[in-house]
Amino acid sequence: MKIYEGLDEFHAAPNAVVTSGTFDGVHLGHQKILTRIREIARGLQGETVLITFWPHPRLVLYPKEHQLRLLTTFEEKATLLRKYGIDHLITIPFTREFSQLSSEEFIRRVLVEKIQTKKLVIGYDHRFGKNREGSFEYLQDNSSEFGFELEEISRQDVDEIGVSSTKIRRALETGDVKTANSYLGRPYEINGIVVKGQQIGRSIGFPTANIHVPNDYKLIPCDGVYAVEAMVDGGIFKAMLNIGNRPTVDGSKKTVEAHLFDYQGDLYNRQITIFFREFLRKEKKFDSLENLKLQLLEDQKQAKLVL
Repeated sequence: MKIYEGLDEFHAAPNAVVTSGTFDGVHLGHQKILTRIREIARGLQGETVLITFWPHPRLVLYPKEHQLRLLTTFEEKATLLRKYGIDHLITIPFTREFSQLSSEEFIRRVLVEKIQTKKLVIGYDHRFGKNREGSFEYLQDNSSEFGFELEEISRQDVDEIGVSSTKIRRALETGDVKTANSYLGRPYEINGIVVKGQQIGRSIGFPTANIHVPNDYKLIPCDGVYAVEAMVDGGIFKAMLNIGNRPTVDGSKKTVEAHLFDYQGDLYNRQITIFFREFLRKEKKFDSLENLKLQLLEDQKQAKLVL
């Protein structure tokens, strides 16, 4: 998959089969669209093109009203799109100026002149252009003039899944990992770097990897203890993870800490990926480190049963 920052470097692909959108999470609904454009491209001996926008439009248009947290960083999204067979990923910088582009200008400048779209595939509720004025009906009425074919993923096909990025965010914000994962078609993940913490866990027999997630806009699930899997250096390890302020030790800021069950070695400064499997319990304050240790032993037992 080739990635383009803006349209300048892109040169028309043969029989381009195109879709566009933010594709945050690359969930089951998105996957239907990706599978369909891959099928069409194969039949046309063409190539797939996905147009996305960065930053997320809501972060630009409503920075104060929407404290939006995203399901995927750009790097995570690109990795998933590559997996689903996208040939060309074009990221258009989303600015207030760009948001004023009318739907007709977007179609002519981007889809027709630059990409030379052969076929456009969109979800049933997808809109584009200034004030989201561009609709499927508008495209349908003018597709012959624009010179490309058009296909809509029907409402029935999408509603059959009943999935949206918003539903997934809400599930993760309440610890409902199972629902989020079922909508994603895979475990929710966070990526970060292991940094030094206070090493309190080590003192009670539960050394933890203190994970720094470098992207402020990435959604971190709600506070609590989780059964997870951790990927380090290509290896997968069963683990449990705590998100929260560590009230037992008077923690002053939120941390994300994982205890890997069978990992031997130094984790500092290593890249780590956490895959969420199940929410175990809410974070709570214990009256002593000894009681915290007893609870961690129980958490470990439950996490191993889940995993």
